[in-house]
Amino acid sequence: MAPFDPADPLGIDDLLEPEDLAIRETVRTWTADRVLPYVADWYERGELPEIRELARELGEIGALGMSLSGYGCAGASAVQYGLACLELEAADSGIRSLVSVQGSLAMYAIHRFGSEEQKQTWLPRMAAGEVIGCFGLTEPDHGSDPGSMRTYAKKDGTDWVLNGRKMWITNGSVAEVAVVWAQTDDAIRGFVVPTDTPGFSAPEIKHKWSLRASVTSELVLDDVRLPADAVLSEVAGLKGPLSCLSHARYGIVWGAMGAARSCFETAVDYAKTREQFGRPIGGFQLTQAKLADMAVELHKGILLAHHLGRRMDAGRLRPEQVSFGKLNNVREAIEICRTARTILGANGISLEYPVMRHATNLESVLTYEGTVEMHQLVLGKALTGLDAFR
Repeated sequence: MAPFDPADPLGIDDLLEPEDLAIRETVRTWTADRVLPYVADWYERGELPEIRELARELGEIGALGMSLSGYGCAGASAVQYGLACLELEAADSGIRSLVSVQGSLAMYAIHRFGSEEQKQTWLPRMAAGEVIGCFGLTEPDHGSDPGSMRTYAKKDGTDWVLNGRKMWITNGSVAEVAVVWAQTDDAIRGFVVPTDTPGFSAPEIKHKWSLRASVTSELVLDDVRLPADAVLSEVAGLKGPLSCLSHARYGIVWGAMGAARSCFETAVDYAKTREQFGRPIGGFQLTQAKLADMAVELHKGILLAHHLGRRMDAGRLRPEQVSFGKLNNVREAIEICRTARTILGANGISLEYPVMRHATNLESVLTYEGTVEMHQLVLGKALTGLDAFR
């Protein structure tokens, strides 16, 4: 029998194939080299100064749109994509958000609902990190209720003219292309909008205390005129943006456990070296109880993510199951971060350690792409058959 592995107490790695492990190691090595030495400084400064270089490097390792097939995408499995998200968010939620918005929202929307011309025009360059994309759904007054969005696209001859505002848009200020969802006379539709189109602007949102190593923007559309072929022709209604969000939320199920793992490992290392009352604090029963509870929730969450990944690979993953995963894993990740902070004491608030950075980032992850309440209502409806949304 193999010895107990504190880093993998449930033996979850036994469920992974050699290619899965190789992809995980590639992403882990990249983050160790290109993110971890610098991210505390980026976070403190509230910027991601090397985003274009990082995007190209992420393209080189196949991390952008990696679960999509063709058009320069890696065609990786859902589990492999999840493992990449875990490693990226173990570095920082902002880096995983960059990859998630690029691949699971903007690229996914074009790949699933776009024309062949749109796919050929955008996807290869986005997969290579040469073009950065963003996804415009949330509005200043309409987050959890996207069906009430005010952004409107009106036909003018064969053209479309868009007017409206989108808020809290990752990558917005640096994107070359935006997938924007808007009301039309007959249904909500998606549009592929080159960001150099007249009338489009994306002022960056400053003064954030979460996701500080990430570009967050408002999208402003003032009489943005687009040709007829800018519309995502293969979908109408909320099915389009919601299916994109489900794909991105799946990545969060894994990613949140990356942030939790970083905090847990930091707490374990700290507890083994920090001495009080003449011995390491890891030798006290109360500290060991905290570490045991953290380990249980961390690896339960990873096992849940793996299960959902296998279901996605088999074509059997339902949106309600994604809600189950996001609700549980983000909530437990925040608790793991908070417990780690208590073990580190005053050092828990220092950027010398990653704990407070992860904790504040997860406060955003908790509410974006579906708040706790929305996922509770999704599950409540599924369990009871009764719709409590309205």
